[in-house]
Amino acid sequence: MADHAADAPILALQGLRAGYGEVQVLWGIDMAVRAGEITALIGSNGAGKTTLMRALSGLIPVQAGSFRFNGEDLAGASAAQILAHGIVHVPEGRRLFGAMSVEDNLLMGAYARKGSRAETARDMERVYATFPKLFERRNQAAATLSGGEQQMCAIGRGLMSAPKLLMIDELSLGLSPLLVEQLVAALRALNAEGMSILLVEQDVTIALDLCHAAFVLDMGRIVRSGTGAALLADPIIRDAYLGVLED
Repeated sequence: MADHAADAPILALQGLRAGYGEVQVLWGIDMAVRAGEITALIGSNGAGKTTLMRALSGLIPVQAGSFRFNGEDLAGASAAQILAHGIVHVPEGRRLFGAMSVEDNLLMGAYARKGSRAETARDMERVYATFPKLFERRNQAAATLSGGEQQMCAIGRGLMSAPKLLMIDELSLGLSPLLVEQLVAALRALNAEGMSILLVEQDVTIALDLCHAAFVLDMGRIVRSGTGAALLADPIIRDAYLGVLED
């Protein structure tokens, strides 16, 4: 993983609240993501992890609190404005265009960026270098890919948007251990190049082993935080999320 970057976080949340209509899900989230680091968000089903990702990408409104990215408050920004600032969301379930080819799905990630042809070609080359399987499947319909290949395509589409912060919701969901290893290796390589990543991951061991820092979300509130190694060794975390009972 990359070394710790500058002291100022790339993303800083203070008292952030969000939900769906009158149903509030997040109750005052305080959280920071440092540039050049992998930050994990863990918690049980229904804790609010996906809701937080949706709030950060502008898919649902922030109801209250501060949401600063590179020092600018984006609490009232639209999804398009947030994307333009470099926050890119790879959603749970991949959400690919199944009838379109792999390459056309990747190009959809470059569309919002409005870069030059040279920039798009450079980014496509980078995606194919990160995920060689996508190059082999580039003319194949996305719906015919395996689950792991679809996840590669979804992440690749995110990379085509030239993210400053890449947010991935449920990296390993439904995938074989071998494919998960390949995806984890790809994230390590991207982070080693300096990419900042915010990861929601159901496999707590994977998440805490991969990240620099982690936050535990429970019933819409951050209840614990620390380095991945510290939380992995925490008996409360091990008991609650890993099924390891301490003597």
